[in-house]
Amino acid sequence: MIIVVDTNVFISSALSPMGNPAKIVDCIENNMDLKLYYNFDILAEYERVLAYDKLKIVKEKKEQVIEFVQKFGKMAVPVPSDIPLPDESDRIFYDLAKEAGAYLITGNKKHYPDEEFILTPAEFLEKIDTDKGTS
Repeated sequence: MIIVVDTNVFISSALSPMGNPAKIVDCIENNMDLKLYYNFDILAEYERVLAYDKLKIVKEKKEQVIEFVQKFGKMAVPVPSDIPLPDESDRIFYDLAKEAGAYLITGNKKHYPDEEFILTPAEFLEKIDTDKGTS
């Protein structure tokens, strides 16, 4: 199963180690069937947002997130789409997920079109639990 993870999921996992976003990170780390895709633009977005002072994420945690993505992720380059999005900065996630046939995991579904491949962390965890039960 291929996934693309929106920045807000990694931020939430860094801030709350017991929440659903942290469970997604655990699933990526411990599940060989999950393939995390990213590209240079996504990595730059992760770095930019992790650096926000207001988030108060310590330097070591910021570095851990980036190292995690590079270790467990696969670099991919999408073809840009022209579908209208409420926030153009989210296009990098949408286009990669759409092109790769991946699930896009985000805490902000309202930033994206209403499409089946776009899931919240809770929806994604429910999906993988359901898929385990049918395999």
